[in-house]
Amino acid sequence: MTDTFSADTATESEADTGNGHAGSLIRTLPGNTYVDPSIFELEQIKIFESMWFCAVRAADLPNPGDFRTVQIGRESVLVTRSRDGSLRAFLNICRHRGARLCVEETGSVKRSFQCPYHAWTYGLDGKLIAAPNLQSMPDVDRTEYGLRPVHLREWLGYAWLCLAEQPPSFVDTVQSDVTDRLGDVEAIENYDIDELTLGRRITYDVKANWKLVIENFMECYHCATIHPELTEVLPEFADGFAAQYYVGHGAAFGEDVDGFTVDGSEGFERLSGVSEEQDRAYYAITVRPQVFINLVPDHVIIHRMFPLAADRTLIECDWLYAKDVVASGRDVSHSVELFHRVNQQDFDACERCQPAMSSRAYDNGGVLVPSEHHIGAFHDWVQSVLTEGGAGR
Repeated sequence: MTDTFSADTATESEADTGNGHAGSLIRTLPGNTYVDPSIFELEQIKIFESMWFCAVRAADLPNPGDFRTVQIGRESVLVTRSRDGSLRAFLNICRHRGARLCVEETGSVKRSFQCPYHAWTYGLDGKLIAAPNLQSMPDVDRTEYGLRPVHLREWLGYAWLCLAEQPPSFVDTVQSDVTDRLGDVEAIENYDIDELTLGRRITYDVKANWKLVIENFMECYHCATIHPELTEVLPEFADGFAAQYYVGHGAAFGEDVDGFTVDGSEGFERLSGVSEEQDRAYYAITVRPQVFINLVPDHVIIHRMFPLAADRTLIECDWLYAKDVVASGRDVSHSVELFHRVNQQDFDACERCQPAMSSRAYDNGGVLVPSEHHIGAFHDWVQSVLTEGGAGR
């Protein structure tokens, strides 16, 4: 099931805050980094087209010939299930004259993809298999003129793609973000995410820069103000410190809360691999550059961002449950509703901020208070990637 929703300069203090910081305020990125099309284009090239990008849930393409097209940076990418059962990804461009091969977002073909312009035809493995008068053109190599492949790796039930000729280490980038948050990558394996089933997907069209969305997700200074339902379930969030602020820490459910639901009512049985320590706790993880992972005992919520413009970000949010929960038709609406409200509240806040990014009042940016200081590391990372040209740590 898929739903769509639209969704004065401060000085740095030298006072010790008692939280391990020398000053209470540190600078954010300047306003132009959220609105300048040339900066966004540089981000597309050096971040989204150079790093591992979580693109498609593997279970969405169960049969040979099933496909989906996704936008990664400036490129349209075609992801399909090949005849041998593996997933393949290619640039969605015909090698003849550059026409877009598949214009549909999703679909299925029997054996091949045919360009609607001149009928060049490609197999599910990307090889050129037919074209008008191809037999009379022996110099057209069917492999050389096949579709341009894109690196693909499956993890957590999703296809992660990388457009770079030499992808960065998956362990040192994607998995290290999980390790930095949870303490070790094995902690996320307890949730068996690749074995879960999609219970609900909602797509949000957010009129805000992708960095504003990440910054919002990383902090909870705003939680007491705009997330009444969430702070009822996770009372410690009302204090302003997000779970991501502490390595390995999961925000505890309130004493009178039975489940991660909109009204705190009972959810579903704990996922079989979840440990006692992980029970009745919420973990949030930011996997750079465009994924949020939310872990609770009975389900998992994954956000995938698709930055489309400096002021527009498409976000697909998946609610994943144990197979028997979905197969039996049990009602997931109470757990979906909780984070759907959180999403709407967060994205509304991001959209309120976006217009101010071009204001002269934000020329030098804003400030981060102590409970937001960890966002500064994200800002440092963005700047280092754009200036040094590397997408690593």
